[in-house]
Amino acid sequence: MKKTKEIEASAVARLFCSTVLRELARKGRSPLFARLLNESRLLELSSDIEKVFDLFEYAFAFLKRKKYRHEYIYKAALTEKILFGTHSLQTASMISEFRVGDCKADIVILNGTSIVYEIKSERDSLSRLEKQIATYRDVFATVNVIVGENHVEAVLDSVPEDVGVLKLSGRYQISSIRKGKDISSRTNPKAIFDSISLREAELVLIDLGISVPDVPNTRCYQELRKPFAELDPVAVHTSMVRTLKKTRNLAPLHTLVNELPCSLRSAALSSRLRKQDYTRLVESMKTPISKAVVWA
Repeated sequence: MKKTKEIEASAVARLFCSTVLRELARKGRSPLFARLLNESRLLELSSDIEKVFDLFEYAFAFLKRKKYRHEYIYKAALTEKILFGTHSLQTASMISEFRVGDCKADIVILNGTSIVYEIKSERDSLSRLEKQIATYRDVFATVNVIVGENHVEAVLDSVPEDVGVLKLSGRYQISSIRKGKDISSRTNPKAIFDSISLREAELVLIDLGISVPDVPNTRCYQELRKPFAELDPVAVHTSMVRTLKKTRNLAPLHTLVNELPCSLRSAALSSRLRKQDYTRLVESMKTPISKAVVWA
């Protein structure tokens, strides 16, 4: 029975994946959604789910329970309580799954500075945390770990004192156990270069008043990286934040996220959705669940 419950929880969590959202946005229906809905057996738990909108909200409430709490719940909490609660899409940008070295930063928020949040849910291991933190300190000014209550003490003991530690409580509230310090001077310009696209690297150089090397594409990476090695970390970090706020701008999604269930806001901001598909995605939320369950 325990194994069955685990499989069901996994299917519920996958309902919020970018593939489901992109299918709904491009086609108005999602075969993957239908399959995961059947696998999850959520409809056996409630008779009040009438539309796709209701299903997402119910699935989200299910995943918020400590027993089933998934990484997506943490991302959604950061989206609602930090991005929308403290900032806005007009003043800040959020990047999910930001590649840094051989790590993926769960959530990065760019405002006047860069803040990374590494998620360690109740179900996660802490085995890679030390390496992840060391990697993030080379790129982001402020490094935070947001954890379940079971990890608080272990994380406080294992990460540097300048790393912030936050807790997501059983009541779905974020509390700060230790505030992370903003230290852009410790960042590494070469690590920053390796974490952004070549076009973004060009924009950083231009922003800093440095000529972009005019070389063939085969030599572009090598020649662009050279000047970064000689630049001031604070200047490069500041320019990176300015650049990424433009290239990863989420302001155009403002209207869309306000028309979606709160449970889907984080997923929508993390998925690459075409503007022409926004209306179709919103309309798909109104689909009767009896019709959605047989999507093919």
